[in-house]
Amino acid sequence: MADTNDAVIEAIVGLMPPLLQALDTLAVIARRMHPPELAALMQELGSADAAIEAPMAAFRAAAFPEALQPFCAQLEQVRDQVTRAFDGLRAAAAAEDGIVPAYRALRHLPRALEALYPVAEVLPPVSRFFLEPAFRQDTGLQVRLAQAERSRGDDIGVMHASNDNGMRGGFSLYVPEYYDPSSRWPLIVALHGGSGHGRGFLWNWLREARSRGAILLSPTAMGGTWSLMEPALDSENLERMVDYLRERWNIDTAHMLLTGMSDGGTFSLVSGLREASPFTHLAPIAASFHPFMLELTSRERIAGLPIRLIHGVRDWMFPVAMARTAREAFTAAGAAVSYREVPDLSHTYPREENAGILDWFLGPRPSVSPG
Repeated sequence: MADTNDAVIEAIVGLMPPLLQALDTLAVIARRMHPPELAALMQELGSADAAIEAPMAAFRAAAFPEALQPFCAQLEQVRDQVTRAFDGLRAAAAAEDGIVPAYRALRHLPRALEALYPVAEVLPPVSRFFLEPAFRQDTGLQVRLAQAERSRGDDIGVMHASNDNGMRGGFSLYVPEYYDPSSRWPLIVALHGGSGHGRGFLWNWLREARSRGAILLSPTAMGGTWSLMEPALDSENLERMVDYLRERWNIDTAHMLLTGMSDGGTFSLVSGLREASPFTHLAPIAASFHPFMLELTSRERIAGLPIRLIHGVRDWMFPVAMARTAREAFTAAGAAVSYREVPDLSHTYPREENAGILDWFLGPRPSVSPG
């Protein structure tokens, strides 16, 4: 971008802060969503997109060179998805029963993040946006990302296999740009909730995988949700995906995490407790539980198995009593249970818990020197 003129640089500098702030606000809305409080939440936070309009007009008016037109198109996509999300949320807040439309509106957030991610290659503020807050001053990590080898084809970054929106049974994948095959890399497998999709759920974990150096797999269920009544259906598909990853990338088989939200959390237990499961750690979030799950496993499989249970006290779909029962049952069966109740969490994804999950899974994060 060294050859761009001052007006172009000014247009970019003016647009990025409100655009990133709007994305952060959508993430806060997604985290704090609770059916009785939707209207009040949108009254508090529902106008962050308005701050984008004037900078976007200046951005469009700037004379970008032809070489930067793809960059402009990416930011146009981001703005479009952000606008769709806020418009949908405001309409949902005004409806008599708007929680389902609100969840649908929030599907535009991961689409906006997907459109923004390629810009991280050329804009350092966007690259930092896609890091955990604790790592945003890690100059060593930023140098590794900036200098990452990008000529090795399709084996790094974000990629998708038969996983366009509307497709079932495929997966989305993130391999850190600084991947080195001489090292072994931990694997995170993250399962979406009921009626969700792996392509969107990937973005709940990308910051952490990019910051900590983990390979991230986000599959999509074969059907409308995970095959809880026929566990082999999705379990075998998951295991085929893991086998594929192990053939192509250097996976640390001692650090393979299966996690998920809601139905995905439930299935992480149903599948992860199987004797044949390759996963070393299970971290269900907002999952349902029935003691029958213990009948699906063996004493040898569950003995000492690290399980981290996370649940919201305000969960209206799967009450927190389920998680407390699960803690007692898994502890009695011999699992190594870590339990976390989140007082203000409803039935939403708690992104702030990812760091704790990885500290538990990989050990405490290294200290970061700003340089």
